[in-house]
Amino acid sequence: MGTPDDRAPLVERVEQLLAVEGPLTIVAAGDPVLRRGAEPYDGQLGPALLARFVAALRVTMRAAPGVGLAAPQVGVGLRIAVIEDPAPVPQEVRLARGRVPQPFRVLVNPAYEPVGARRVGFFEGCLSVPGYQAVVARPAEVRLTGRDEHGRALDEVVGGWPARIVQHETDHPDGTLYLDRAEPRSLSSNRSAMERWSQPTPERAARELGFELP
Repeated sequence: MGTPDDRAPLVERVEQLLAVEGPLTIVAAGDPVLRRGAEPYDGQLGPALLARFVAALRVTMRAAPGVGLAAPQVGVGLRIAVIEDPAPVPQEVRLARGRVPQPFRVLVNPAYEPVGARRVGFFEGCLSVPGYQAVVARPAEVRLTGRDEHGRALDEVVGGWPARIVQHETDHPDGTLYLDRAEPRSLSSNRSAMERWSQPTPERAARELGFELP
């Protein structure tokens, strides 16, 4: 646990961010904060400031819009993330990707580990890498551990698209971007992905762009 002097710059940074109304600025790839790795949350912000920060993350995620946002993406090096997915997709896509609605939730000091050996590949994007998508092969199920914003323990098995969101957002505090895990030949602009690769699965993209799926 850091001393009050250690914590002061972080608290000041968060207070400065929250002094401006509206969504926070999302940090883009190339900023070192996305690569340093974040420190565990152990009360640095205090309950009231943490609640305000979480609310700002929620507003920012929804405005982007996105289905998840981690603290480093707004320039704060703490292991905190928020996720929420209304899953506004056709039934065919929902079934193929296991994408089901997820309520808003906060992940504090999250970690995950694979459950089983099955891996699945789908296109992903990132609010910190605007304009592009790429196929990432990830474990189909993971065990999520950590705490919520009230300090209650999390320990659950997550599958389908929710598992992908959890992995993506938990990678951020480790200094990992989805591109680090992506199939390079799948990298596509958002426009190309929409026009060419909007199928429920990326099998056609793999065939035509020349990469393998798990």
